[in-house]
Amino acid sequence: MPDPESLRDSTQIVLPADDLREHRADVEERFVVTVVDDSGVARIIGSPVEIKAVNDYLSRQGLSLP
Repeated sequence: MPDPESLRDSTQIVLPADDLREHRADVEERFVVTVVDDSGVARIIGSPVEIKAVNDYLSRQGLSLP
């Protein structure tokens, strides 16, 4: 059985909400993901394929992701 933590890592991106603010509308428009803002932390949740695409997009926009 897969490790739940590794599955979670492949289905979400967690970053400070302020870092995402400028790109949030584009992310929600371009990708099939859910963005949850909770206490200054943004979680982008989606399928592993979409998360990879969002990760690539945000990296191209100059965001440093964990």
